[in-house]
Amino acid sequence: MGNGPAPYSEIGRRARDLLTKDYNYDQKFSLSIPSSTGMGLTATGVKKDQIFVGDISTQYRSGKTTVDVKVDTYSNVSTKVTYDVVPGTKAAISFNVPDHKSGKLDVHYLHHRAAINSSIGLNPSPLLEVAAAIGSNDVAIGGEIGFDTSSSSFTKCNAGISFNKPDFSAALILTDKGQTVKASYVHLVNPLTGTEVAAEMTHRLSGFENSFSIGSVHKIDPLTSVKTRFSDNGKVAILSQREWRPKSVATISAEYDPKAINAAPKFGLSIALKP
Repeated sequence: MGNGPAPYSEIGRRARDLLTKDYNYDQKFSLSIPSSTGMGLTATGVKKDQIFVGDISTQYRSGKTTVDVKVDTYSNVSTKVTYDVVPGTKAAISFNVPDHKSGKLDVHYLHHRAAINSSIGLNPSPLLEVAAAIGSNDVAIGGEIGFDTSSSSFTKCNAGISFNKPDFSAALILTDKGQTVKASYVHLVNPLTGTEVAAEMTHRLSGFENSFSIGSVHKIDPLTSVKTRFSDNGKVAILSQREWRPKSVATISAEYDPKAINAAPKFGLSIALKP
C-alpha cells in the first residue's frame, strides 16, 4: 500500500504548498500540548485588523477510534469521530452544533493502486461528493464530482493528472467544472540546501484569461527557511520561518502590491508552540 497513489486532493499539492503554505498576513498564535495518554489539546488565536477569534480543539485516540472536538469564540462546537473499519478503510462522522444540518459521513479507502474518498450529508437533501485517484506514487490520475440533491445540480466536476519524482513534480488539473486549466511544476534544485522552485499557470477557458505565479524556497540552515513568490499581477511576497526549538516554529510573512498605492504592505506573524 506504500506504493499506491495519494488521494485526489494531493495532485498538484507540492507546487501549491510551496507557493501558498504558511503565508499569513495576520497575527496568529497556537499552542499544542500532546499527551502520552491519547489526549491532545490545541489552542489557536488569530488577530485580523481589530478582530480577535480563537478556538480550542482536543483530540482523543483509543484503539481504532479518534475523536476530535473544537470550540470557537462564537460557541460553535465541531465534532468528528473517525473509526478504522479495516486496514486501508476509515469512516468518519462529523457534525457542528448548533447547525443541525451539518452532519456528514465520510469514507476513505486506500488501496495499493487506488485512493477513494466519499462523503454524504446527513440531512434530507444531502450533498454528495466522491474523489478518486488511481496509479502509483510516480503517476496518478483522478477526478472528483459533487452533486447537490436539493437543486439536482453538480457543484464540482474536476480532473487531474500528476507525475512525481524525488527531484520534481508536475501536475495538470481541469477545475471549475471544466472552465479552468491549471498547470504546475516544482523542481528540487539543490538537495543539500533544500532549494526548490515552483511555477503555476492558470488559464480560464471562458474568458481566455491567464495568470501565473512563481516561487522558491531555500534553507539557510537546518532550522531556517526562506520563501519567495512573484505573481503576474505584480504582487511580491516573502516568508521567513525558523524552528527555534523542536516542533516550535515562528513565521514572518510580507506581501507588497505595487498597484495598491494607498495601501501599506501586508505583514503577518505566526508563532506555533509545541512543548
